[in-house]
Amino acid sequence: MTCLFDTHAHIDQLDELDAALDSAAGLGLVGVVAVGIDTRSNERVLELAMRWPGLVYPALGLHPGELGSHTEAELAAALSFIDSNAGSAVAVGEIGLDYHKRIRAIASRELQREVFSEVLSLAVKHGRPALIHSRYAWTDALQDTQSSGVRDAVFHWLTGFAGVLKGIMDAGYFISATPATEYHEEHRRAVKAVPIERLLVETDAPVWYGREERYQSAPADILRSVRAAAEVRGMEVDEVAERTTLAAKQLFRIGASSEE
Repeated sequence: MTCLFDTHAHIDQLDELDAALDSAAGLGLVGVVAVGIDTRSNERVLELAMRWPGLVYPALGLHPGELGSHTEAELAAALSFIDSNAGSAVAVGEIGLDYHKRIRAIASRELQREVFSEVLSLAVKHGRPALIHSRYAWTDALQDTQSSGVRDAVFHWLTGFAGVLKGIMDAGYFISATPATEYHEEHRRAVKAVPIERLLVETDAPVWYGREERYQSAPADILRSVRAAAEVRGMEVDEVAERTTLAAKQLFRIGASSEE
């Protein structure tokens, strides 16, 4: 059976989680990074990792879309929680910048970059990869990530400019392919261009995908990400699955393949 590794999913937001994970495991899912977005979410993904050891791996984050609902004290507490618990996580994320006008209306660029800088410093401090959200903020997100000294980073669901993709590749960072690789041209170009050893796959479940036919994603849709990436790159599905799973295990230091 093909082994699949979902490097970015919000499984704490899924209904009927047991059934969703069982379905994905039946297709070959061997790991999923459960991504947090705030303190409550971070607490939950740590609990889920304990419930499903060897399948669910936690990442602790502070999403830019959540900043507007936090007081200064709450932001400090959220950062402190990540600092205190990063040793139990495989990554710091989801973190980053979001310059969509709806997000900037509640969290200014200045606030986002200040918090992003602080949480990147925690990734450096604890030696963890950073999982980067960069909607409409690709250049700033890359610049801030590089300036932080983070060694390993994943730019998830990238749709940015070719120059940003080149910068990501030059820095030795990763990008991740989502099910949107089936139809989103900018995303498809990035998935095609990145070296295979710097490509990961994800679902970002439970977000919605599709244009003509919409569907809400689940961990089982990791197979759609792999198939779409294989089609774009002109590779066999099994090879993409094998290479992206190996890359994920090495990046997150999971299993024997992660030993240095």
